[in-house]
Order: sequence, then C-alpha cells, then structure tokens
Amino acid sequence: MIPMAAEISQQQSIVIVGLGQTGLSCARFLAERGYVIAMMDSREQPPALAEIQREYPEILIKTGGFDASWLKQADMLVLSPGVDPRHADIEAAKLSGVEIVGDVELFARYANAPIIAITGSNGKSTVTTLLADMASEAGKGCKVGGNLGTPTLDLITEPAPDFYIVELSSFQLETVTSLNAFASVVLNVSPDHMDRYDSEQDYQNAKATIFNGDGVMVINSDDVFVSQLAQADRNQITFGTDADFNVISHDGKQWLAEKGQPLIAIDELKIIGKHNVANALAVLALGSAMALPMLAMLTALKQYLGLPHRCRLVGENNGVRWFNDSKATNVGACVAAIQGLADTGNIILIAGGEGKNQDFSALTATLQQHVRAVILLGQDAELISESVPKDLEHYSVRSLQHAVSKANEIAISGDNVLLSPACASFDMFNSYAQRGDVFEALVREQCL
Repeated sequence: MIPMAAEISQQQSIVIVGLGQTGLSCARFLAERGYVIAMMDSREQPPALAEIQREYPEILIKTGGFDASWLKQADMLVLSPGVDPRHADIEAAKLSGVEIVGDVELFARYANAPIIAITGSNGKSTVTTLLADMASEAGKGCKVGGNLGTPTLDLITEPAPDFYIVELSSFQLETVTSLNAFASVVLNVSPDHMDRYDSEQDYQNAKATIFNGDGVMVINSDDVFVSQLAQADRNQITFGTDADFNVISHDGKQWLAEKGQPLIAIDELKIIGKHNVANALAVLALGSAMALPMLAMLTALKQYLGLPHRCRLVGENNGVRWFNDSKATNVGACVAAIQGLADTGNIILIAGGEGKNQDFSALTATLQQHVRAVILLGQDAELISESVPKDLEHYSVRSLQHAVSKANEIAISGDNVLLSPACASFDMFNSYAQRGDVFEALVREQCL
C-alpha cells in the first residue's frame, strides 16, 4: 500500500515549470493555500503568462529559457505535462535532490474522495465521459477532468464529491508516486509519443504507474502488455474475450455480458465499432468496481453518443458514410478505428499530419485487410506512404479540402470515408479538434 503523501511544507521553495493551463492551475492551487512560488517557461510568451501576471503580480516569473540555478535551489519542481523531465536542467535538479512532481501528484496528495483513474493509448476520453454519465445516472456526485480538459487540481472541492474520475496521460503519470486510485485501468497500450520516450518500454512503464497502490485493477485481458500487469494479490476485474465482462452470443445477437449473463445487445449502442465495444466493457468493469447499479449503467450506455472527433458519424449521402476520427493521433487509434468499422463496409482512409517519430509499419496489415483506398496529407505523408501496400489505391494531396474532394470523387455506395490521421495535427491545424471541425464543415459543404 502507498502511504498517504505528506502535504507540502509551507517553508518549501516551489518552482512551477510551464505556464500553460496546467501551470496556471498549479499556481492558483498553491497560491490560494499560502505557498510562495516562482514560475518558469522555456517559451518567451507562454499561453497563460498574462493571466498569471494579472492574478498574481507577486509571483516571480522567468520566460524564454530555463534557469538552472533556480531549478537546483528549489525544494520542489512542479512540472507541467508538456515539460520533458529528461531535459538536462531538470535532470540536474533531480540529481541534486530536488523533488520532481506534477499536478496529478499534488492532486493525489490533496484529493478528499476516491479517485477513479483511466489511461491507455486509445479510448481514454470515451471511457472517462461514459463512466461519468453512468455515475450521474446512478445519482453519484463526481468531478471529472485531467487530460480530458479540466486540470486535476481544479477538481478539488468542499464538500467532497462521491468520486473523482480522471483521465491521465503518460506524461502526467511520469511524475506520480502516490496516486493509489480506488480503481484504475490501462485500457490498451500501443506505441505513441516516441518523440518523448527513449524506448517503447519507457512509455509502457509510465502507463503502468496508474496501478501503483492497492485499489481495484481493471485489466484488459486481450492486451498483451496490460494483461501482464495483473497482480495475484490485488482485487481485479477483467474485460475482453475471456474475462469478467465480455461479449457473448444470445438470441441470435452479440451482447455485452457479465460472467455469462447478457446485459445489452451491441446493436442497441449508439457508439460504433469493435474498439467502442471494448470501451463499453471497460466502463462496465469500472462501474462495477464503484458499485454503480447495473440499470443506471445500461441506461447511460444506451444513451451515449460518443465524443466529438472520435469516430463520430458526420452524415450519409448516396450510401456513403463519413466519419470524423480526428482525435486518432497515433497509429494504434487509427488501427482501432479501421478495425471497428471493417464489418460495416469498405473504407477510404484519410490520414497524415505530424507523425511524432512513430513507426507506421503497424498500419500495413490493417490497410491491406480492411481499406480499399488511402488519401495522405500533411508533413509526414511521404513517410506513411512507405507503409501503404503497393497494390492499394492511394493518393497524396495538399490539404484536407483536397482530401475530402478526392474521397468524394472515388467513394461509391457502401463505402465508409474515415478521417483517422494516425498523426498529430500541428503541422496544419491548431488542434485535432480544429482539424475535425474543418473536416466536418467540408463534408457538409461538399458531400451531404
């Protein structure tokens, strides 16, 4: 069991590294509790600079680079998730004895209600929001955030909620030591953020941190890496093919089930694809750990429409369906989306963007098996094209507008046109959300 971490001493010298939304959240949390802090950012004009200066003019701030002397003299560094702890100055501070934490570690130390923690390469936000809907349907008061949107420290309230439900990225988990969640899950693990990690193992290890403690472990029995994390002496609930929550045949249909008992027919769900079936099973397992009533869980599951930019149906015209999966910023997410739609028609895939040093060869077999045409765009289109089977129809285009036009030109009745980029958006857009919004607008304008 992880012991409760001590709250920070009022005499400690604290430097917050990173002046984005997380840094602002940390500054507010610590300043409101009387701590004296300083802040630092490598950028000249970080996004939250003006807001912090306006709210807390007394905070000493340095921008445009890291000051090694500041870092080494601190008692504690609070790193924003976007700050790489491998940075030489951060490493040097750590070696000199400075404690390195992030906002989630502070959240874990001050949280006043049970924490439900969710991570994975893909599906985190879907599982987080769906679980929150289930808890709400069951009459539970929950605070929801983390990587999903609201910074974790902003969730801490008085009176305490029944649960905190938090989505956590690998970046956030790098600096966590005392989370000890009431229940936690690693949904799946596929290579991602290889520009941040020295190896795939380092990325996996960061994800595995979420299980530290003695709470309920929710295990994906179908994921090779995740299934190896199971601990015999811990309370566990499994989901997958051969698991506590799985899929069975019943009355001529496929059903979600618990230990052989049918719960809900898959065709009653509004979310589409095999990956969303796995997400639904994971949420049922987490809800079970929270002792949510099954009726409330199934009611929320029937009503859930899915997240924007996550394999959402934009519309259908002339037998062609258009799907926005702009949130698929890695290869694993793209593969999951393709496999999820594979049984519903031929797929025309629109992909490309900023590749984050990923290995795209994992796409090849899935493209060969399930995709009839590929349209590539963005910074790493040429790199991705090396993993496209030579006999597969494929095109390179200059913009998302051209991609939609080309897809509309070659699509026939029964096709699914899927924007699932397998890449970050920052070479062409401000965010995956902007990319998805532009795609949907183009589809409505040109194709529906």
